[in-house]
Amino acid sequence: MNSKEAAQEAPKGRMDVFEGLDPEVRDRTKKMLMYFILFAVVMLFAGFTSAYIVSNVGQYWVHIEAPRALWISNALIIASSLPMYLSLRSMKQGKTQASFIHLAIAFALGLGFSMMQWQGWEELQQKGMGWTIDESASGAKAYRWNSIKNLINGPAEWGKDFTITQDGVPLNYRPSTGEIFAADDVLMSRDISIDVVRTSNSAAGYLYILIFIHLLHLALGLTYLVVNGVRILKGVIHPGDTVRLHTAGVYWHFLGLLWIYLFAFLFFIH
Repeated sequence: MNSKEAAQEAPKGRMDVFEGLDPEVRDRTKKMLMYFILFAVVMLFAGFTSAYIVSNVGQYWVHIEAPRALWISNALIIASSLPMYLSLRSMKQGKTQASFIHLAIAFALGLGFSMMQWQGWEELQQKGMGWTIDESASGAKAYRWNSIKNLINGPAEWGKDFTITQDGVPLNYRPSTGEIFAADDVLMSRDISIDVVRTSNSAAGYLYILIFIHLLHLALGLTYLVVNGVRILKGVIHPGDTVRLHTAGVYWHFLGLLWIYLFAFLFFIH
């Protein structure tokens, strides 16, 4: 059975904007739409990472060690690519039930990835990043977003959980007094702590934004998996029409590669 005959045997009664098109033209169009979406996502994150690089020039920049939960999320998103591939292959082989099961496994791993991302966010919060609230003796509250002062005064340890750099070179730190010195001040003669703590933690701001936007795209991917799962159960996706599984797989693999890139960029490259 060729693709045209398979398309003719597909379940009727559903709205399809590609109805009436040759099946091969329809498949190419859907794939091109997905590639266009991926190109737009690439440009979005390229803009953010470029801004990140430009912003840290000459600034006091916080480098955070990757939380354990984010390392686990790496393993989960990589592992989820295999069942996505197997789902498409099983459907092409006529194994509809196996295709659905593999898709469900990918969905479960995607949820696990999201949970680990959230836990990683919480770990960063516990180290003194994110929103913090200071209360004065009079009861007045001061809300701060990613304050370097709160990070230094919090439970995080300099050199273990974080370091502060300027133009990529770590500043000098005296643990006994909590004083900070310039990278070229090897004798630690001039304390620059006041200048450093007054600086906003822009690095953490970028970190949160990039993680959050990636999770938004992942949420769209999870939604797409649910929709495709329903389509498999209803017979809309069948061995003669697998383009939706193909495009979902391309999007999912792309999200995995994108996160690995972001993880390496944020915690190792910069």
